This record gives sequence, C-alpha cells and structure tokens, in this order.
Amino acid sequence: MAGGGGFAFDKRPGPVPDWPDMAGLIIAPRARIFHGHEWVYATEIRKSFGDPQPGDVITLKDFRDRPLGSAIYNPQSQIVARRFSRRRQDLDLDFFTRRIRQALEYRQRSGLDERLCRVVWSESDGIPGLVVDRYGDHLSVQTLTLAMDLRKELIRDALIAVLAPSTIVLRNDSPSRKAEGLEPGIEMLHGENPGPFTVRANGLDFEVDLFDGQKTGLYLDQIQSHAEVAKLAAGKRVLDCFTNQGGFALACARAGAAKVTAVDVSATACEAARRNAALNGLEIEVLEHNVFDFLKHATAEYDLIILDPPSFTRNKKTLMDAMRGYKEIHLRSLKLLEKGGILSTFCCSHHASRELFFDNLADASVDAKKSLRLVAEYGQRADHPVLITLPETGYLKGLTVEVIATR
Repeated sequence: MAGGGGFAFDKRPGPVPDWPDMAGLIIAPRARIFHGHEWVYATEIRKSFGDPQPGDVITLKDFRDRPLGSAIYNPQSQIVARRFSRRRQDLDLDFFTRRIRQALEYRQRSGLDERLCRVVWSESDGIPGLVVDRYGDHLSVQTLTLAMDLRKELIRDALIAVLAPSTIVLRNDSPSRKAEGLEPGIEMLHGENPGPFTVRANGLDFEVDLFDGQKTGLYLDQIQSHAEVAKLAAGKRVLDCFTNQGGFALACARAGAAKVTAVDVSATACEAARRNAALNGLEIEVLEHNVFDFLKHATAEYDLIILDPPSFTRNKKTLMDAMRGYKEIHLRSLKLLEKGGILSTFCCSHHASRELFFDNLADASVDAKKSLRLVAEYGQRADHPVLITLPETGYLKGLTVEVIATR
C-alpha cells in the first residue's frame, strides 16, 4: 500500500476499487511511490496496460492490481509518470480551476502579497509541470510537462476564471522542457504583450518585461532573502555577485550600505540593474564581468559579499563539477574578507543538498584559513512550497556566515 505523503487537494472519498477504460501502469514493488514520492521512473514499471499515449492521464496500480491514483504519462521523459491525485481524476477545466483556486488560497493564508508571487508551483500545488507567476494584472506561465502543454488552453481559461489577469505570457523557454520532448518558445496566451512595466517588492521598484525579458521576471523565491540579508548591510561595503536585476544590491543600498558593487556577466542583466537603481534613486556600481575572474583579481575591500549564482548543475552527473564551482567562489570570497566580514551564499540546485552545500562552504573556510560562525539560513519563499516526500520541490538553500578569526 502507499506510504506517507500524497495530496490533500482532493477532498472526496478515496479511490474506487475498479477504474475501467483507463490505460495505465503496474508499478513494481519497492518503487519510491510507495514511500510518498509522486514520480515513476521507467525502471519502476512492471508493465503497462490499455496502450497509454504520451500526454495522457493514466491510472497507476500496484503489483496486486490495486489503484494508486491518477498520473500524467510521457514515455519520452525519464520521469514516465507523475501522480497528481490518489483517486480517478481527469485534467478538465473543473480540475484546473479547483487546483489553482486552492493554490491561491494557500498564498493568501501565508500572508504573502498575492499579486506578486508564484501562484502555482508544479507538484507542490498538485499540477505537475505548471508554473504560474503573478505580477499584478499580468501572469507568466510555464508548461514544463507534455500533459500541461497539451492543455494550455484549459489552463488559460482556469487562470482567467480565478485570477482575471489582463495578460498571460506563455514563457516556455526553460531548458527543462527538452526532457519532455518539448520545443522552447514564448507566446501570448491571453491579451496583448504588456511590454515593460514596474512592480514593487520590499519597497523597491523593478522593471519587468515578461515577454522580451531575459527570464520570466523577478526571482520571486529570493524576495524575502533580499530583505533579510539587507538587514546586515548598513554602513558596509557590499559586493553582490551574479546580481541579475540587482535584487540584493538595491536592497542593501536602500538599507544604508556605504558602497554597493554589483557584478554580472550578462550585459542585459547589468543594464536591468542600472535601470532599477535609477528607478529607485539609488547609487550602485554595476560591472559587467565574469564573477569567477572578478573574485580572482579583486582587492580585499568588502565587508559583505553576496553570492547568488544560477544553478551550476541540472543533473546528478555534473553535481561534483558544480560543487567545485561553488568551492571556488566560496574560497575566493573568503580570501577577500577580514575578521567581522560577512558572506551570504545561495544554491538553487535541488541536486545539491543543504548538507553538501554546508560542507562545501566549510571546506572552503579550511582552505582559506578562516573560522566562520553561522549567522542565518534561508530557504525558498512560502509561495514555493515544499512537499516533504518530494525533495525535488525544495531546491533553494542559503547561508550567511561571519568571519570570526583568521589564522
């Protein structure tokens, strides 16, 4: 029988004994779905029945022919099936409307600004492969699984019913779509291209371009961390590495930092950071530079260094290479900090656990011959909820440490 975890999204009675006329999979014993995980890999399938087709809703059964729930199916993906309900359930308009409304209600209960948040976070909200970010009257949507992509018009109609947006941008340029056999692309799903517009977060204005911008918008998962790290910035000389649109840099400048230097390899990101600084009447120095090279040649003139790089790995095969990258920027940053200096560092890859990331920083401190004291830890904001039996939904971790001694 299935173990812990699963979804509380469906409040009707449990699965019926007989689910006729629906294709599906028989799951092999000891598969992770019996321990609460919601994914099924090819190696965990005993056999299929009823000729399931890519993008179909299928039923999952255990090796004793007992139903385990409904899932979306794509044999082209390493994750062949993703369960979204423990009962028989179709992906119709009622389903999407109900799940999106439940996701919104959770954000409302969490005390977040519901008009600037991730409204739907894939499996964490019971809609595998659907991501919806809300920027006031505008939505940025990603359909990252085949089943969601095939039903984007239904999703559009449900979003209009629940959120009444002026525009919906389908921002499907994520590389993760390749794993589902999907092509990248950006298009309007509802309304006309809104062009650049301004949103306010943490008392700061940011220019957002959901259609033509470098990414889907702001890093909504880091808004809370921007504010927390900025509390440490007053009077300090701050270096914000991988600044993107200047989130940490601007928060620190507004908090009274003595000087803020922001570095990013992307010319587009640097221009965005400069525009955002001008929007807020804040003075920061923005440098277009490779962060690895910059840290290698920088002088020790900083009191607070922030590292918020993009993910260095998207799979387990390159995890160790990624950790060498983190070790390098940790070591070079620590060498620039004297006693009392502060390092805030973040990792957004779920493949790198909190323990692995912590140990990586500890190893760098040994090589740098500096002792560190843990000041704070961070995770993703509440609008990116984590399923405790699906660790892949929890990806962001952050640490702030203080140099307490050098040897």
